[in-house]
Amino acid sequence: MVDRRKFLKTSIAAAVSAGMPMGWAIRTAGAAPAAAGLADPAVQFALAGFVNPVPDALAPGFKYVPGLNGEYTVGVAKGNQAVGLKDPIRGNRDLTTPVWGYGDPADQLYTWPGRTFEVKSVSAGGNPTTVVNWLNELNPKALRKDAPGGHLLPVDESLHWCYSLPGYKGLALDTDGVPIITHLHGGHSDFQYDGNPEFFYNYNQKVVGPQWANVPGGFTTKFAYDNNVPAGNLWYHDHALGITRLNVYAGMAGFYFVRDGFDTGLPGNPLGLPAWPYEKAYAIQDRMFLETGELFYPAFPGDPYYDDFITGEGAILPPDIFPGGGPTALAEFFGDFMVVNGVIWPKEDVEPRNYRLHLLNGTDSRFMALQLFEVPPGATDLTTVVKQLDFTVVGSDQGLAKSTTTTGRLLSEPGSRYDIVVDFSQVAPGNRVIMWNIGGDEPFGGDIPGPQVFEATDRVMAFDVSLPLGALSADPDVSPTGINFGPAIPSPTRKREVALFEGMDEFGRLQPLLGTAEPATDHEGNPINWPNTPAYVNAGLVGQVEGAIAWHSPTTENPALDSTEEWVIWNVTGDGHPVHLHLVSFEVLGREEIVWDTATTDDDRVLDPAGITAAAPNGDGTYLVEQPIVQHNGLLGIGFKIMNGTIGAAVTTPAGVVENTPKDMVTALPSQVTRIKATFDKPGRYVWHCHILSHEDHEMMRVMHVGPGA
Repeated sequence: MVDRRKFLKTSIAAAVSAGMPMGWAIRTAGAAPAAAGLADPAVQFALAGFVNPVPDALAPGFKYVPGLNGEYTVGVAKGNQAVGLKDPIRGNRDLTTPVWGYGDPADQLYTWPGRTFEVKSVSAGGNPTTVVNWLNELNPKALRKDAPGGHLLPVDESLHWCYSLPGYKGLALDTDGVPIITHLHGGHSDFQYDGNPEFFYNYNQKVVGPQWANVPGGFTTKFAYDNNVPAGNLWYHDHALGITRLNVYAGMAGFYFVRDGFDTGLPGNPLGLPAWPYEKAYAIQDRMFLETGELFYPAFPGDPYYDDFITGEGAILPPDIFPGGGPTALAEFFGDFMVVNGVIWPKEDVEPRNYRLHLLNGTDSRFMALQLFEVPPGATDLTTVVKQLDFTVVGSDQGLAKSTTTTGRLLSEPGSRYDIVVDFSQVAPGNRVIMWNIGGDEPFGGDIPGPQVFEATDRVMAFDVSLPLGALSADPDVSPTGINFGPAIPSPTRKREVALFEGMDEFGRLQPLLGTAEPATDHEGNPINWPNTPAYVNAGLVGQVEGAIAWHSPTTENPALDSTEEWVIWNVTGDGHPVHLHLVSFEVLGREEIVWDTATTDDDRVLDPAGITAAAPNGDGTYLVEQPIVQHNGLLGIGFKIMNGTIGAAVTTPAGVVENTPKDMVTALPSQVTRIKATFDKPGRYVWHCHILSHEDHEMMRVMHVGPGA
């Protein structure tokens, strides 16, 4: 078992030797230049940066059309996509990238991102539900050429994932296929349609996840989504246990818009919101590619980040499980290519008028701090800036804001959506606007700008103000008015204290975890205890559950049906985490600092109450103690428990953070508590998790069960 203080000292030494900035819980994911065999972002940006048009995710021809029965049928299958990559060795010919995308089986067109859903809320005359038949068409026999191991990307089967569950261990990707389960992110869904990670199913649905046994009527591929909700910018993506990061990376994501009587999506709407073709949706992601065009994901010795998260942390990977040192999950991923709607560094030709832009942060780990700058025609950087543009935030994850916010910077966390209006009439005709990112290429701790390591990840896309006014439509230019919506959550009846931890798994790999900052109780206030089994008893985990907890351990987040709770989220890690709750829309209440015990240090918050194995606490603040984590395979990792939790002064909302909207994502910053409140109005099994996909795949996800039956 690795000593926490030794681990931190080793990490600090590695960071210093690499010339990286110092900070608590040093975990800089030291981004590396393009390795041999990888596409060079500098070369590719020079060839394709701000050249290719961005696909229009809201174009009428890119929206799903329901069948005659009013239902949608959507499959997941292989597609080949031109993402803008060139082959500089062979005359800059266009390369294509194999992806696994969503699409309509009727036309066999599977794209990254998948086509867009646009549905009406009940209040606008829509049906009570939207029914989607989600088909897994990833036939392992047909995919063996592109996916000889069963997946487009390397799969770490040591994780707690679909085929590691009891009763599924004899299954294999190359013969039984890739399990999927689609989650409508932001949906107000009944639990069986929510996309819970243990509701997966494989090709032809011959294998289904264990939680389907608890669904009345059993397994189905037809999911019914609640339309009795206000307008919002949702999105759909894969959520299969332990391989979410890989399936989303392969292309499994798309937009889902709900329209209502205010936000109609049509010209002449009562709020003065620009409508298509002046309303756009951009899925912003980051990737790495091979020189031949294929997606690349690090998992082996010599790959980017391997030394940072495996060798540099002293992890020991047994060769019988990790032959040749992999494939292994890594703690985070930062790509060296910025991709918007499946195209690298694209551009949009716009008129000098207001545009409404929906911005989805679909990355694995990257927080973005987005800005807009006017530059001369054809510029690709900020060496000749004319001016910075302010823009107006009108909404976020699940709807419109309480009021508009004008800002020049917007913090965007992984999984979030932001709804902004940009006035391009303030730009000189012919000039360009670059969407610029100063969030950095490393784990986000709250500092902006963050350190940039890669060549061009500070650039996202460009807008060329090259079209004359009225070129796309005769609709008059409009600007938003009457934005007075936002969250409307009742007063809470219970306060729940949860926590974000950073421990180690059984191999010494960094393992982000969730847990409680208080003894766990159920929806009736009864204690929730550790299981009385040898694995837990021998580890010393007895009595009431508290501290860091793995996915498969007892459910501790058990709100009563129709209750409203205030969640106090303690972040005792060194990074910011984007926290997502399924089912609910929540209101962000604020943040306070954590007061640390003066016997702790910035490098180590772990103390020993007896003062034997570590310094004893001074009793004037918060500290951590080590406790074991029972892994899915019965082995032990290292976790922590919060002791003497002490909360200090309120923290001012950081510049660029806009949260006066109905949210399903919140950024929890290190050494702070973040407060939200939500109403839990549907019963059953849901989840809450960090939306850094590499984190949720490695246990930073927990069951959230509403009502009895947890």
